[in-house]
This record gives sequence, C-alpha cells and structure tokens, in this order.
Amino acid sequence: SAPGWRLGPHLSPIRTLSTGSPQGCVLSPLLYCLYTHDCSPQHNSNLIVTFADDTTVVGLISKGDEAAYREEVLKLATWCSDNNLALNTKKTKEIVVDFRRHSTDPAPLYINGERVERVHTLQFLGVVFSNNISWTENITEVIKKTQQRLHFLRVLRKHNLDPSLLTTFYRTSIESLLTYCITVWYGSGTMADRERLQRVVKAAQRIIGSPLPSLSDMYSSRCLSRAGKIIKDCSHPGSGLFDLLPSGRRYSCIRSRTNRLKNSFFPKAITILN
Repeated sequence: SAPGWRLGPHLSPIRTLSTGSPQGCVLSPLLYCLYTHDCSPQHNSNLIVTFADDTTVVGLISKGDEAAYREEVLKLATWCSDNNLALNTKKTKEIVVDFRRHSTDPAPLYINGERVERVHTLQFLGVVFSNNISWTENITEVIKKTQQRLHFLRVLRKHNLDPSLLTTFYRTSIESLLTYCITVWYGSGTMADRERLQRVVKAAQRIIGSPLPSLSDMYSSRCLSRAGKIIKDCSHPGSGLFDLLPSGRRYSCIRSRTNRLKNSFFPKAITILN
C-alpha cells in the first residue's frame, strides 16, 4: 500500500432481504452451499441429502434402536428454526424399508408436535420409491408420461415431418423420460415391466419408421458410462467397490445373497464391465 495508508478489516452493514436470489442466478448454487454447509448428520448411521428445497434424512436402524434417527430429525428441525427456514411438516413424508420376516411398525414420528405421514411410495427427484424396493410404481408413472408424448409424435407424423426430426423429438421428449435414472431402477425391474417399457419404444419405432435402440442396450451403455466416471473419481463413495483382481483386467464381483442386491447398480455394472 502507499505510504500513509492503513489497511484494516472492512465490515459491511447487516441487511435483511425479503426475497431469495433470482432463479438461474450464477451465484445461487454458491449461496446455497454456503447457507447449508453446516447442515450435516450428527451420527454416522444417518445421511442428509439436500437438493434445492428437498431435504431427505436417511437413517439406518439396527437392532431396533431408533434413537439416532429420531434425534437426527429433531436436530434438523432445530437447524431450520435457527436458520430462519420454515419446515413444512404437512409436506414431509416418512417411508420405512424393512425386510425382516417379523417386522413391526415403528412408533410415529413427530416434528414440532405434528405427526409425520407415513407412506408406502415416495417420489424423490422424479423417481418413485417403494417401501419394498419394487420399481413397478415408478415404471408405471414413466409409461404414463411417455404415452402422452407418443400422441404428439403421432401428430407430427401426421403432418409429414421428416423422420430425422421425428427421431430428434423422440430422443428429447420420450427417450429422456425412459432413461431418466435408468441405472437405478431398470436392473431391478421385472421382466413384465421391461416388456411394458419396450412396447413404448416399439410404438415409437412404428411411428417414426426407423429402428431405435432398445432399453436394455441403453441401460448397459449408461451403466458403463457411469461406472467409468465413478472409477476415475477417487472421492466417490462407491469407487472402492470397483476392485481389480490381481490380473488387472477384471473386477472382483460383489457377493450377494439376494436378487435385490444382485440386480442393483454396482453388481450389474461390474458384471457388464467384466
């Protein structure tokens, strides 16, 4: 600094804003991360997943001890109150996944004195989860949406649109729905559900008049692409599951006692890689 100048800390006056950052603002992700950086789980058995205004608490309950999970929910409610955030209990849902043979319904969950509704299916980030990890409800919802888009594809075909443009419309508006999070649910879907999905692709093929890639092929390619990114990213929680054998060519398969685990993403991805 120039002689005679003295540098010191600069304090800005505190201002209260009644509106949030504009939608699409480049600073919004940074401001969100800064605002929620201390919203972290207190117990190792819990996980807090945040995405915009959707916050999910995942708790692993072992030996019937729910104390850590319930304490985590109360801690999150307190954090929201301390940070001037209103937690809407009426929109909050709870889903319990329990595969024990002799399972009992846990006690109701309360937040700020209000009982949280317990549901059998839950939609999170566009994917419908079921308490028995069955993806039939999600696939039904996907097919319902694609059937509406097929109607517009028929209208475009009726007006003699070029097949290349019809294919572009299919890939952007129908295929995008069919393949959204496909690496999560397609491998665990039943054969009947897969046939239902493939019938949508066949219907689009007949309308366009040119062959389209099957969902099974797209699932395999998406698994390979996602697995490759995870392997390259050492910070990913699942990177350690891709363990190379001494030969250095194949990966060690994940042992699974149930088809539920065997058909999930990581075992399926390792099988496709090998």
